Amino acid sequence: MAESDLDAELQRVTDELSQSLAALSPAERMWRDKGLLLEARGYRLRPRYQQDWVPSWLGNDVDFEECEDSRSLPRPQVIDAVRIRDGALVSIKRARTGSEDITLAQHLYSSSLKDDPRNHCVPVLDTIVDEEEPDTTYLVMPFLRLMDSPPFETVDEVVDFIDQILEGLVFLHEQGVAHRDCSLKNIMMDASNLYPEGFHPVALHFTPDVSRIAPQLPRRTARVKYYFIDFGISVHIPEGAPNRLVTGRLGRDRDPPELHSDELYDPFKLDVFIIGNTLRKEFHKKYANVDFLRPLIRSMLSLEPESRPSAVEALKYWKIIKTTITRLQMVDSLRGRQDSWVRSVLLDMLAFVRLGVWLSSEVLDRVAGVFGVRHGDAPSSDMH
Repeated sequence: MAESDLDAELQRVTDELSQSLAALSPAERMWRDKGLLLEARGYRLRPRYQQDWVPSWLGNDVDFEECEDSRSLPRPQVIDAVRIRDGALVSIKRARTGSEDITLAQHLYSSSLKDDPRNHCVPVLDTIVDEEEPDTTYLVMPFLRLMDSPPFETVDEVVDFIDQILEGLVFLHEQGVAHRDCSLKNIMMDASNLYPEGFHPVALHFTPDVSRIAPQLPRRTARVKYYFIDFGISVHIPEGAPNRLVTGRLGRDRDPPELHSDELYDPFKLDVFIIGNTLRKEFHKKYANVDFLRPLIRSMLSLEPESRPSAVEALKYWKIIKTTITRLQMVDSLRGRQDSWVRSVLLDMLAFVRLGVWLSSEVLDRVAGVFGVRHGDAPSSDMH
C-alpha cells in the first residue's frame, strides 16, 4: 500500500473515531439523565455529561484527543464526578437497592468502624436512592486507582503496601467478613496525594484538562492508602456462627484449589491464599530484590487450607520478616529479574544516594529535637 493510501486510511479511521466519540453510549446517556439528581446532592459530572454538551472538537480545527470531553466512560456502572463543596474527585457506582454488597460496604464504613486506622475497606461517602427508580441506589466513594497505577518504584513502597493490606485483612476478618476476591483488580489506592495538580479520571496520566502530563510525587514522600473494593461475592459470618464454611467457585484468581471443587471451604483461608498469590505475582515474580517475601508467600500458598496462617498469624510473621530488612534494602529501587548489570550498578548508586539523604534527614531531626523544634519548621522570631 502506497504511503498516500496509508495516510488516507489513517485519516478515515480517525474521522470515524471522532464521530463515534461525539455520540454518547447508552450508559453515558443514562448518567447524563441522572446529572441533575446527582448535582442536587452535591456531585457534578464532567462537561461531557451535561445536558447542553456539544463536542468541543467538532467544527473546530483541533484534534479530538486534545479535548477533555472526548474521554468516554470506561465502565458503564461507574462514573467519575467532582464533589462540589471541595472539588474532590469521587466515583459513583450504580447498584441495586438493598443488595448484599451495598449493605456490607455500608456496614464496613459505619460510624463505629470507619475511624479504625486498620480499616482498608473502600469508604462509602454517600448513598443516593433514585426517586424515579427506587430499586437503584448510587454509592459515592473516593476516586481510586489500581494498586500499581502508577507502578511501584522502591522496596519500601512494597513494604508499606504489605503492611496496609495485611492489617486491612485482619480488620476485615475481625468483622466476620471474608472478601473471597481480594486480588489485583479489587485492591485499589487513593493516589490523590501523589498528584498535587490532580489527574484526569479517564486519561490517568494527564492533568484534569488533559493539556499535559500530570506532575507526580513518589509514594515514598506522599503517603497513599490502599483499599479493598467490590464485596459482590463476600460473605459475612457472625462471631459464634455454627458453620463457617461456604461453597462457590467465583473469583478473579483461579489458582486457589478450593475454587476447583464443590466442597465446603473456609473463606477466610481463601483470602489468605489470594493475598499471598497477589504478592507472588505482582512482586516476587517480577522483582529480584524482594526475596524476603518468599517464606511468607510460601506459607500463605499452602495447598492445604488448614496449613495456611490466619490473617493475624500472617501479619505477625510479616512483622518478624520486616525486622530483617535493612535500611539500604528499603530505599533500593525495585529490580526486574531480567535487569542488565549496568542498570543494577546504577540502581546501587541511587540506593546509596537515597540512604545518604535519609541519614542526613535523621541527623537534622535529632539536632532539631535538641532545640525543641521539628526539622523543616521555620525558626521562631526569638531565635534571630
